[in-house]
Amino acid sequence: MTRKDALRTGGCLCGGVRYEVSGEMRPVVYCHCSQCRKTSGHFVAASACSIDDLKMIAEASLRWFKSSSHAERGFCENCGGNLFWRPLDGRHISIMAGTIDSPTGVKAIAHIYTGDASDYHVFADDLPQYADRGPADLET
Repeated sequence: MTRKDALRTGGCLCGGVRYEVSGEMRPVVYCHCSQCRKTSGHFVAASACSIDDLKMIAEASLRWFKSSSHAERGFCENCGGNLFWRPLDGRHISIMAGTIDSPTGVKAIAHIYTGDASDYHVFADDLPQYADRGPADLET
């Protein structure tokens, strides 16, 4: 987790969804699972925080899609911005790193679900790679 005392803000392209995060954020994890690829057009770069630390500032256009039996994804119905992923039974929420306003204060630490990466993808960094979800601390 990073920048415990910082308040970070973010939102979608059109501004229809805006949020604040008041607590710690997990470092960024790159997810290559097929669902993330289908919702983003490539792999996803996501941080995460406690649900209690996320405050919605504008959410009239926020919609949720149940993408599997255990999770749902939040997006803006106006601009299509992919903002959130949350487990149905969890206490954390993943936040797409590209939606966090700069400076983000987070850094990438790993690739997960590399076994699902598209055949065109080339890994060009030295970050750890996990064929599945990786260690439990990458989930929260």
